[in-house]
Amino acid sequence: MSHWHNESTDLLCDALLRLETREEVYAFLDDVATVKETLDLAQRLSVARLLDEGEGYQSIREATGASSATISRVNKCYEYGSGGYRTVLDRLKNQPNETKEKQG
Repeated sequence: MSHWHNESTDLLCDALLRLETREEVYAFLDDVATVKETLDLAQRLSVARLLDEGEGYQSIREATGASSATISRVNKCYEYGSGGYRTVLDRLKNQPNETKEKQG
């Protein structure tokens, strides 16, 4: 078990798992994190998605505004991390977008 896994982080994980809609997630993020923190997390996920699609650093920088250091850090986690990015990206690919479901 990693040194940062504890009762508080378990509670956070359990809370995230119980959110059912995009609106609930937005409300929780609004309460638990600053807008900047949420935007930083979103940017990292966007970087990981583009890396997964085979995009290069320059293209990713232009598309996301992420620095080379951020792209490099995300790439390191994507390639050699715990597999979290790959799990989420694979599941996002295999699940319809909530907005598209409501429209169609």
